[in-house]
Amino acid sequence: MPKIYTDKNVLDAALERYDIIFSNFDYIYFSISGGKDSSVMLQLAARKAREHGKKIDVLYIDLEAQYKATIRHVEELLFRECRDIIRKAYWVCLPLSLRNAVSILQPKWTCWDKKDKDKWVRNMPAYDCVVNEDNCPWNWFRHSMEFEEFIVLFAEWYSQQHGLSACGIAIRSDESLNRFRTIINEEKERWNYYSWTTRVKVRQRVVDCYNFFPLYDWRTEDIWGAVAKLDLKFNEIYELMYKNGLSIHEQRLCQPYGDDQRNGLDQFKALEPETWEKVLNRVNGVNFGNIYARTSLLGNLKTEKPEHMTWEQYTVFLLESIRLYAPELEEHYYGKIKTFLYWWEKHRGVTVDKVPDFGTSKQESNTEIPSWRRIARAIEKNDFWMKRLSFSATKSDVEKLNKLKEKYRRIIGDGKVDKDMERWERGELFAHKGVRG
Repeated sequence: MPKIYTDKNVLDAALERYDIIFSNFDYIYFSISGGKDSSVMLQLAARKAREHGKKIDVLYIDLEAQYKATIRHVEELLFRECRDIIRKAYWVCLPLSLRNAVSILQPKWTCWDKKDKDKWVRNMPAYDCVVNEDNCPWNWFRHSMEFEEFIVLFAEWYSQQHGLSACGIAIRSDESLNRFRTIINEEKERWNYYSWTTRVKVRQRVVDCYNFFPLYDWRTEDIWGAVAKLDLKFNEIYELMYKNGLSIHEQRLCQPYGDDQRNGLDQFKALEPETWEKVLNRVNGVNFGNIYARTSLLGNLKTEKPEHMTWEQYTVFLLESIRLYAPELEEHYYGKIKTFLYWWEKHRGVTVDKVPDFGTSKQESNTEIPSWRRIARAIEKNDFWMKRLSFSATKSDVEKLNKLKEKYRRIIGDGKVDKDMERWERGELFAHKGVRG
């Protein structure tokens, strides 16, 4: 069970954690994002570092497509508020691979990629502490490395440079079940048995560095309470979010194209319209995500298509949208749909003009009827094989997919949600039967 305090508030408990870390570690770095949690974490750490006569390091991974307000706040923290206690700052502007949840055509995008320099949302910062491809000191870094891999390899490198180390991370367990599990996991290795610490591992290698989570039991209200009570600096983008209708529990920062952030992507143009056009042009599908981030198109099946469209109209709209980016993919889907409709007309006597817009969930899931909703859902989910229309992978499909992959570089997905996709990735997929209806 998570620890429950009965004799102290969460602020006092957090300050005690800082005392423990600063008393036992000489080399400590804090990983910040410019968001409210990491901002409070760093400012509290600065106060405690001064008390203990310690210096700290700071890791900031700049994901390029950031709010200007976030960059201003990071500058405020590094170069003014905490400058006196920062030994070294690492402002990382490296080409990292990031999730793009708003496009079926570009499931990944790479920030600070030189080949896309003309599309960068911002000019690269020119500070001495900036680490980019031209001055990268790490031989373990590779172009388009995953963000998650970078942070653990950095921890390993840092501990190799300094010995026993600690990394402060602003995880709060009430933000998600996964974060809660990270904290209470009984199988993880902890420092001195403190539940709010976790030893870093790189694959199967243990690292001489411990992550610690000083604010793990804080709520959103506690974060803003500390800002008010202690007169801490904060990212002004949150005030704009609040004015634009987002409650303090809905506000998210991080990179704007991820799975969580896409739900608030339509806020971007309202908060910083001068940045919106650049964000729009930077990554495939951003405006598409802005319009339909709260529809079934991006996986939120609790809502529906645009109300003014029938499912047939919506299907046509989806196909036309795909054509803008990958006409070959649109042709592939069109061919599958044409075969699907022909099968129903030939074997069941259901002509195109008689295809219902939608049926019951049971009818559609049991493939008892054709419907335009079945077709639209298949396109929404980027179902290349069109399994939702009862197709199977064929040899010609595999050949087509290989050509698309070569031209569009993995526009079909990451190969982790479909067994046939996984087999195709490994080159093991053979021909199967075609449509069953």
